[in-house]
Amino acid sequence: MPRIKPVDQNTADPATVELLNSVKKSMGAVPNLIATMANSPAVARAYLGFVQALSGGSLPRRLREQIALAVGEANACTYCVAAHTALGRRAGLTEQETKEARRASSHDEKEEAALIFARKVVQDRGVVADQDVEQLRRAGYTDGQVGEIVANVVLDLFTNYFKHVAATELDFPAAPDLAA
Repeated sequence: MPRIKPVDQNTADPATVELLNSVKKSMGAVPNLIATMANSPAVARAYLGFVQALSGGSLPRRLREQIALAVGEANACTYCVAAHTALGRRAGLTEQETKEARRASSHDEKEEAALIFARKVVQDRGVVADQDVEQLRRAGYTDGQVGEIVANVVLDLFTNYFKHVAATELDFPAAPDLAA
């Protein structure tokens, strides 16, 4: 049962309804997580603004979804793993690739370097070594892209933690079991 309930569009103020309608227009629906964030329109706008800003970066959508899966798995966020499994498929990931990303693994060495780094940022609370950043550079990432990887991790931490606090009800198909 959710600790914080999603906003009811039938009783929400007009600005919040407009915000949620824009989400529905772009995504086809309003995920419970965003509807719950909309209890504070500032929180929902901050989240959506962060997503939009990073979508204009140099990391491909596919990799951003893989990072979200690695971070969600590291934080045991079933909601975020389910959501990004579905979104990852829309970004071209296969079911196997979504499972690999959750393990911070990829058949592509460059992607895998980013995923290992993202998981390390989560596990070590951002305290990484020079060699960790150097491994990303050797894999072909620029300093700007290293920054974008960190920013994506932070965005995903926000959604993971928000879901944990709010106990947001899952409205995506559950992600497949990793053992399967």
